Amino acid sequence: MRESTHYVGLDVHKDSITIAVAEAGREPARVLATIAHDLPTLRRRLRRLGDAEDVAVCYEAGPTGYGLYRRLRAWVHDVRVVTASKTPRPAGGRRVKTDHRDALDLAHFLRSGDLTSIHVPSEDTEALRDLVRARDDAKRAEKTAKHHLSKFLLRHGRRFHRPTAWSGLHMKWIAEQRFEHEAQQCTLDDYLARVHEATARVERLTCKIEELIARSELAPLVTALQALRGVRLVTAATLACELGDLRSFRCARDLMGFLGLVPSEHSSGEHRSRGRITKQGNTHVRRVLVESAWCYRFPPRYNHDIAKRLEPVSPQVRRIAMQAQNRLHHRHKTLAARGKTAQKLVVAVARELAGFVWAIGQQPKLLA
Repeated sequence: MRESTHYVGLDVHKDSITIAVAEAGREPARVLATIAHDLPTLRRRLRRLGDAEDVAVCYEAGPTGYGLYRRLRAWVHDVRVVTASKTPRPAGGRRVKTDHRDALDLAHFLRSGDLTSIHVPSEDTEALRDLVRARDDAKRAEKTAKHHLSKFLLRHGRRFHRPTAWSGLHMKWIAEQRFEHEAQQCTLDDYLARVHEATARVERLTCKIEELIARSELAPLVTALQALRGVRLVTAATLACELGDLRSFRCARDLMGFLGLVPSEHSSGEHRSRGRITKQGNTHVRRVLVESAWCYRFPPRYNHDIAKRLEPVSPQVRRIAMQAQNRLHHRHKTLAARGKTAQKLVVAVARELAGFVWAIGQQPKLLA
């Protein structure tokens, strides 16, 4: 493929697309047009610039998804989806932000090579990711429904004096509650029905994830990731669907930075200051890693459940999983001895857990 001579930046919205182009050389980028979000019209505009090999196109990832990327790939050889958070901005910020300026910046920085491209998943992987995210939404809805029910009972002095909340025994106790006023009894019945419906929705989506993952190209990676302690089906599916091919990250530090698990830093001269984590990148993966990291506060162990998950994976993956248990528990114990708060130390463990996830993703053979 020969070097591009036209660098096109697209500022994409659901109703419009602003097109800017920077020619090879040092001439400033210019705005071509603002058109309706119409793919045939966009195709005609791009064809006027030159052959497919002469044009490079980019746009920022956003709510419109990857459909535009896949259509553009049929017309242009060099198409990139870039991350908005890493697009260079003028020093001191910009007080005037327009679609034209955004498109001009994209075209300019595409020509200079200062944009960071993101990995675009295949259509099958994206479909599975939508299902995993739907299950995550259902889980949040279940949590909200349980919160409403528990607070309603608490307002009326109905307290369950056992530590196993939302167990079968707890649900039976709630179903046996009776109120004198019909309105309150109706409220209880409605809240309880919402909890049952939300729980059934979560279980239904979880079963569907298990069924479809087993038939997908991600099945070996999902199975291998479950060798890690604290990583079950849903967490492994989230990691695989959200991150895709882990070999796209050059090193473990790149993955940690992508997930926003590295500390922020402001250093100048001899002054060095580090703050809270950056929280950049994929929030779904960061959340499930932090949840899994809590499991490493317990000493390493290899019970029946963990041994069963280790059976189908290769010896290399098994070795990485065992190293993770020993190292991350030691890390948790060391940070706790230094007086770190629970939140800080679990995030530190999650950061290192991301490194072990990356290591598993680099293995040429994942299954035994």
